Amino acid sequence: MAHLHIVRDHTLGMSAARKIALAWAQQAETEFGMACTYEEGKSADTVHFTRSGVKGSLLVNKERFELEATLGFLLGAFKDKIEAEVVKNLDALLASKPAAKKAVTKKGA
Repeated sequence: MAHLHIVRDHTLGMSAARKIALAWAQQAETEFGMACTYEEGKSADTVHFTRSGVKGSLLVNKERFELEATLGFLLGAFKDKIEAEVVKNLDALLASKPAAKKAVTKKGA
């Protein structure tokens, strides 16, 4: 199995970071068929995502985004391409700072 670990520091604060994380979750659901659950916490939020061959989380706090994912055997062969796409999408969201458009399933803290 292949593992992805992507870290992006930011200076957006928690409110703006939360909006970006929600936008990322929406994009993951729409473009990649992921099932995402958003869990708000006091000092950090977590987006849990899964689909056949992929399972992971995106940890979000006021200073950092940290994505951890495990790719199954078949998708592991495409690790570099998948990682490049995830990095491109997250970096684009961080550059544009969009507001979330759709509610992703949320869990309370």
